Amino acid sequence: MMAAARKRKSEALGDETEDEERGDRRRKIRKTNKYIGAHVGIQGGIWKAVESSAALGAGAFALFLGSQRSWKRPVLDPAAADRFQEKCSELGFDPAHILPHGSYLMNCGSPKDDVSEKSRVLLVDELSRCSRLGLRLYNFHPGSSLGAITTQQCLDKIAAAINHAHQQTPAVVTVLENMSGQGSTVGGRFCELRRIIDRVRDRSRVGVCLDTCHAFAAGKLGCNLDRHEDIGKGNIGLSAFRDVVNEPRLDGVPLILETPGRPGFQDAEQIELLYSLCEKNKE
Repeated sequence: MMAAARKRKSEALGDETEDEERGDRRRKIRKTNKYIGAHVGIQGGIWKAVESSAALGAGAFALFLGSQRSWKRPVLDPAAADRFQEKCSELGFDPAHILPHGSYLMNCGSPKDDVSEKSRVLLVDELSRCSRLGLRLYNFHPGSSLGAITTQQCLDKIAAAINHAHQQTPAVVTVLENMSGQGSTVGGRFCELRRIIDRVRDRSRVGVCLDTCHAFAAGKLGCNLDRHEDIGKGNIGLSAFRDVVNEPRLDGVPLILETPGRPGFQDAEQIELLYSLCEKNKE
């Protein structure tokens, strides 16, 4: 019994040491103007995303706001929303550095009336959830024409859905993610994102998320394939990410990993690598 008790005490001390190390790493991170994180899960409660991100040593994070398998979701539990906000405050996450990601079911540019309408409803619901959670940003894939309508018609439908959602919800900024140009998706060309933005009535509530993989696949590489790779392991190279994390115009902008990970090089290690590239961390 004594041996077991000593073991439990040792494990507890180990946990405390790990927590202190994480805290030290987070304090070091906060000295920079870069906020790097990963897409984390919400299993067990939406506040778990905050705890997971703190454990990774992250300064930012992305999350889904509900199940990716269903158009209809349970109403957001007020107690869970409050706990999420409390955890953000406790662990030092500013809402400006949290980037919810839209459901992959949603296609606001769909030529199918039922899908288009369900996407509009879901967009309003997602922005409402952001507002209740105290979040300011919401990132989503623009949509796809499915080859059944023109690109212009698709872009017009997306802008109309954004305008409708803005009328129904307060403050939250809708962030359009650039795409790889795969299939009939729109947003692979920057001019397409511009056409959507030009049709949004409240420009203060629209922004752009630059996905480095998508931009590379749609532009310089030109393969149009959405194939993410771990930091420094793909065709973009580590030097490009060094430029990204040292670009002053990206100060204060959440920088989110969407990498597959591999043994010994998961989110925590990749976040740490990116922070190590920051010039301010070398002082």
